[in-house]
Amino acid sequence: CPEMSRLLSPALQALQQRLGHVFADPGLLSRAITHKSFGADHYERLEFLGDAVLSLGVSALLYRRFDRSDEGDLTRVRAHLVRQDTLHRLALQLSLPDVMRLSEGEAKGGGAQRASILADALEAIIGAVYLDAGFDAARDLVLRLFEPLVAESTMEVWRKDAKTALQEWLQARKMAVPTYRIEATRGKAHEQTFVVACDLPELSLSMQAEGLSRRAAEQAAAELTMAHLQSMPSKALPPGKVAPKVVVKKSRKPQHG
Repeated sequence: CPEMSRLLSPALQALQQRLGHVFADPGLLSRAITHKSFGADHYERLEFLGDAVLSLGVSALLYRRFDRSDEGDLTRVRAHLVRQDTLHRLALQLSLPDVMRLSEGEAKGGGAQRASILADALEAIIGAVYLDAGFDAARDLVLRLFEPLVAESTMEVWRKDAKTALQEWLQARKMAVPTYRIEATRGKAHEQTFVVACDLPELSLSMQAEGLSRRAAEQAAAELTMAHLQSMPSKALPPGKVAPKVVVKKSRKPQHG
């Protein structure tokens, strides 16, 4: 209700507007953006719930969108859509870094921008909406977030991995293929996170992404690069490099574990 919503900070009230949902229980939204480093009442249980709601909501969306596709194809597309890098981009669109509640140390370490934290927080928000208003409200949020990612896509595009799609896009425009390099690794040996850069010297472009393996990080970097290239006007490409546009949709989770 609006009266309860006024208990939230202006930043969280603005977030509600971006989400398209006003919380009857504002405490749920506060919990959804609280990292475990901040306090005991954090988002992890909501994340668990939101992950299930997200999977069902995206599954229903794909079932309708690709009505002639089999289970294997639908599963493959869903895996792309609920990966960490996709949720990270959506979290950035919602400006979640501006509202995250983190310990001082986590905040100084860049936690508000970390892909894994933002992706988990977005799932927690979906779970919070489910608890606040039921499945229909949570499903509607999932649809608002994910429908634009698949609206103009085709199943054939989703069958290609990001690195292949990016390479074909560049080759169609007679441009050099990208190179990939490890920028950094974080964490212990058995649970490392890799930061990989995708370089396009011809365009003076370098995009970075992270993943739980080098391959996952390379795929995520390729997806970010593809999304950036698609957003560029044709005139920004070098002369003679323009060809008919190929629609490649952006691809959470670099698969847990």
